[in-house]
Amino acid sequence: MKELVEAIQAQGKGIGTDIVKVDMFLNHRLDTELYVKMGQAFADAFAPEKPDLVLTVEASGIAAALTTAMACGNVPVVFAKKSRTRNVTGDVYQSTVFSFTHGVENHVRVAKEYIPAGAKVLIVDDFLANGEAAQGLCDIVCQAGAEVIGIGVCVEKTFQPGHQKLEEDGYKVVALAKIIGIRDGQLLVED
Repeated sequence: MKELVEAIQAQGKGIGTDIVKVDMFLNHRLDTELYVKMGQAFADAFAPEKPDLVLTVEASGIAAALTTAMACGNVPVVFAKKSRTRNVTGDVYQSTVFSFTHGVENHVRVAKEYIPAGAKVLIVDDFLANGEAAQGLCDIVCQAGAEVIGIGVCVEKTFQPGHQKLEEDGYKVVALAKIIGIRDGQLLVED
């Protein structure tokens, strides 16, 4: 997606050889106009599958999930919580995922009532690195007896194995921008 690639090239930074810093427009400060365009791009990419809901994991995926759900005809957004809360009571679907960015293992959970059996679920997240968050969300969808119709990510790091793992598992993966490497603090973006 041209606008996202331009934002990455203008404002993004690389830290070391594997950290992509785009928080000034993607996940700390949000460029709302860009998010609306990204949501429409995901909606267009997955329109034939007709999603019933959009699923993400808190917190950085929520903005992309929301704009995508709006562009898909205002379908619901469900986000997996990373910690137990007192307001999520009763039965939950749960999966364990390792966060590359934070370097911690999370137990993500969704109340069972929010993902109906047979629902067509579109997973949306801000980043794809090793694919563990997406795999955990796919696991939750499977536990619910629902169907993953695809996975949309704003930024994919192609030098990490997430995309390949998800495609090998049979999922359609759409990335709006692909980082192919980091050199001297500069992000190398696929054209």
